[in-house]
Amino acid sequence: MANTKSARKATRKIARRTAINKSRRTVLRNSVRKVEEAITAGDRTAAVEAFKTAEPAIMRAAQRGTVHKNTASRKVSRLSHAIAKLGK
Repeated sequence: MANTKSARKATRKIARRTAINKSRRTVLRNSVRKVEEAITAGDRTAAVEAFKTAEPAIMRAAQRGTVHKNTASRKVSRLSHAIAKLGK
């Protein structure tokens, strides 16, 4: 339990940030999942369309500190590589 006034305020701030980050992480995971499902189905056009919405969501999450920028770049790179392999 927080004892000082500043610790109580910090607890409130952490709770707010956690809710915001949770929502951003959900958007991120859902967009990535849609791309991966299209890739496993072998549907290149659906994968490209899903990737067009997923990439900004991933980079936005990195920019806002929800995920690390290298993690976001790695996700984008791996998804784009998997989509490129579908074309062959």
